[in-house]
Order: sequence, then C-alpha cells, then structure tokens
Amino acid sequence: MSSRREISLAERKRQLVADELTEAALQLLALKGFDGVTVDEIVTSAGVSKRTFFRYFASKEDVVVQFLADMGTGMCAELAARPAGELPSEALRHTVWVPLGECAEHSDRALRVVQLILRTPALNARFLERQARWRDDLAAELVGRLGLDAGAELYPRLAAGMALNAFDAVLHLWSGSDGAEDPAALTDRAFAVIAPALDAVVGRG
Repeated sequence: MSSRREISLAERKRQLVADELTEAALQLLALKGFDGVTVDEIVTSAGVSKRTFFRYFASKEDVVVQFLADMGTGMCAELAARPAGELPSEALRHTVWVPLGECAEHSDRALRVVQLILRTPALNARFLERQARWRDDLAAELVGRLGLDAGAELYPRLAAGMALNAFDAVLHLWSGSDGAEDPAALTDRAFAVIAPALDAVVGRG
C-alpha cells in the first residue's frame, strides 16, 4: 500500500509540474507569438529549471502538441461514456463540446491559445495531424456503439470527420470573431446542419 501511495503522490507531483509548465508556456506563446518565446523564458515564468522542462517536453512545440493530445483524449472519453441509445448527432455534439466547453469556460485564455495554434502554420499543421488521429479514434468508437462492420462501413469515418469539421469550423469562427461569437450557439448551428446525415444510419433496416 505504501509503495502504491508513493507512486500516486509522485505521479500527482509530476502532473502538477507538467500543468504549470504547460500553462506558463501557452500563456507566453499566446502573448508573444510562437517565434517570440524561448525555452529560457518559459522556465523562468514557470519557476523551474531548463533541465526540468526537457524532462517533460522535447521542445516548445511539444507543449502545444501535448495540449492538443489532451483535447483528443477528452473527446474520445466523452463519446465512450455517452448513453448507448443516444442519437449519433447528440453523442457527437456532446463529444466535441468537451474542448469547446473548456474554451467557453476559460474564454480569454483559451482564445489566445486557439488563435496562436490557428495562426501559426507549424502549429496548425500539428493540429490538423492530431485531428486525423481523433477521427480514427472516434470512428472506432462509433463502430462499437452502432454495431457496424469496421471494414465495410463508410459511416464511422464520415461521421467522425463531419463532427470534427464542425468542431474545426466553430473554432475558426469563434477565434476569428475574437471571442464575440458564442461557442455553444455556433456548435448548435453546426450540428443542426449535419445532424440529418449523422442520424440517417439509425433508420437503416
């Protein structure tokens, strides 16, 4: 029991340091631009050593990549937790609302980070790369939820792709408006457009 408790405390401490580094890095990057921030500035802001930074991240770009990976993990977990009989459009709307809701809840901070990612070509490329992985993960979850044939069905990848396109469109409109648009209203509008196609599979015999 003692060993397990020690490991748990060590993991919590490690996560706390990682979170502090991530927060410091994202705030600086959003404020000064990706090319305007050095690792030295990040570690000074976070109050840790350079050696500690490189224990967690290979580069400042890695901080953003991990932030994106966490977004995908949250979405996949949400889809897996949705009620089995829920319409695909509802399940997927709740799925993409996980990161969008975080943006809405921490609007000022999140807006700067989203704008940083979308306006920095290297980071936007990594964002799109991550979305491709999310599509595959969400498609696999849809196969299980709907009892489909993973090898023969077009629907899971198309549905996951549509949901992520909606997510991407909402982020672009929200960030382009400098936060003036309401992410919840944008999400509802986006899913109103794609819901008929997402739910068409339910009526198949």
